[in-house]
Amino acid sequence: MSDEILVIKVFDNEVEAMMAQELLENAGIKANILKDDGGLIPSMQLTHGVSVIVDKADEERAGELLRNFKTSIVSDEN
Repeated sequence: MSDEILVIKVFDNEVEAMMAQELLENAGIKANILKDDGGLIPSMQLTHGVSVIVDKADEERAGELLRNFKTSIVSDEN
């Protein structure tokens, strides 16, 4: 990652964030997960969420992929 990174999306849990990270990386976008639960208190994800971060240069493409990603999750549940 470059020096210029940003949070592209905050998810309610680590599983969704990991799925998004994999989607982005499969599209050639380097992505990392940022969480503030210390690994010992997973319930803190409910208040802080789990962030997916990407290079600023990938913002537009990553955002489009994640908009489609969230839509596909909602569609699959119905």
